[in-house]
Amino acid sequence: MSAKTIEEPARRVPIYGEYEVAVLGGGPAGIAAAIAAARAGRRTILVERYGFLGGMGTAAGVTNFCGLHANVHGAMHRVVQGVASELLARIDRLGGLNAPHLVLGKILAQAYDTAAYKIAADELLAAHKVQILFHALGAGVVMDGESRIRALLVETKAGRQAVCADIFIDCSGDGDLAAWAGAPFELGDGEGHMLYPSMMFRLNGIDPERAGEAWRTIPQAMEAAVARGTHKFPRKGAIVRPQRHAVEWRVNFTQLARDDGAAINGVDPDDLTRGEIDGRRQALEAFAFLRTVPGFENSYIIDLPPQLGIRETRRLVGAYQLSGEDVLTCASFGDSIGVNGWPMEVHASGDVIFKFPPIPESRGFNELPYRMLLPGKIDNLLVAGRCASMTHEGQSAARVSGACFAMGEAAGLAASLALSGNTLVREIAVEKLQQALRREGAFIGRDQAVPQGL
Repeated sequence: MSAKTIEEPARRVPIYGEYEVAVLGGGPAGIAAAIAAARAGRRTILVERYGFLGGMGTAAGVTNFCGLHANVHGAMHRVVQGVASELLARIDRLGGLNAPHLVLGKILAQAYDTAAYKIAADELLAAHKVQILFHALGAGVVMDGESRIRALLVETKAGRQAVCADIFIDCSGDGDLAAWAGAPFELGDGEGHMLYPSMMFRLNGIDPERAGEAWRTIPQAMEAAVARGTHKFPRKGAIVRPQRHAVEWRVNFTQLARDDGAAINGVDPDDLTRGEIDGRRQALEAFAFLRTVPGFENSYIIDLPPQLGIRETRRLVGAYQLSGEDVLTCASFGDSIGVNGWPMEVHASGDVIFKFPPIPESRGFNELPYRMLLPGKIDNLLVAGRCASMTHEGQSAARVSGACFAMGEAAGLAASLALSGNTLVREIAVEKLQQALRREGAFIGRDQAVPQGL
């Protein structure tokens, strides 16, 4: 990018509205945060850059909930409850939810239809009287001193506007709001290396009878094609699985890198541009290969999503950073606000590496401490979702939708408690937050019985 600058004239920015809680980002964390705050009686707004909710789950075409379940001593349980349960029930009523399926023989994931997800999320936020502002791109903040945010600045078709609130929750995925406010963060593993992004896509026209359990044979077919020298793939471990209707399959096959081999940087506009174009090229090449698979001969691409699937960019350096060791040892925390049952999933150069806690010896989930939602310098900010306070290794596990739902719900309730007590978010009584989460049906670990069923 050019180092040249221009002077922007000072201007008066109209205030869009004034709220008790403002949430930036409408993915799983943002959905749960906004609902939890509004359900607690707070005037709440959710600001989203697209015209729909779901985050990477819809905008990047992930179409699959990971981390809702845990392998608890060899038995599967859905350990993320609360707001997530309400959303899943609505998706299911719309006919858009698959039964959970086994991944790597060790953990469950659950596919969904993106249209059903979007509609269910709209309905759920409306039911809880959350105000939504779509097509609003966060652009900066106005501060009251160094430690308090006065307003979130957004760019809309009506121009720049300001959203004022008492408490802000950053669920942007990229830690945008926290970074603008001056909260400390890390980018990647300390050496600039981040989890590699992917361009997801979906196919229709598959013959389910002939395809069978093709997800088991496609990796071997890829290895054989590489050995023959007929194909070269950007990564190992392609994931190709059916959606609710077996003629439609989702494809997670690609890996996007810069010219130097490092992962595309999801907060660099030039990298993002390159990644989007290269992602579509890789998707087309993957599609050409998949048409050689039995049952896929007459398939066609029905969806290339609105954006590249970003796994990691900025991560908050908060009061505690969840680590890879915490994931693998199923760590407990006195200030737990939810749990994560997903393993470490490291998207490294050319590969995807999973690391699980011991199975079936372990309980299969780590607790998530409230401290990972707390930036050190900003008094009226919480951060939830994949940009919360985690190490590079810890984030590879707890970035997925299950943990994001849990963090978001806790952040929304914490904001309400801070407002009730006229206190800072870092000074609320965590015991009251834990009690409120339990009352709303969330599972936080600790002394609770593990939820039954899937």
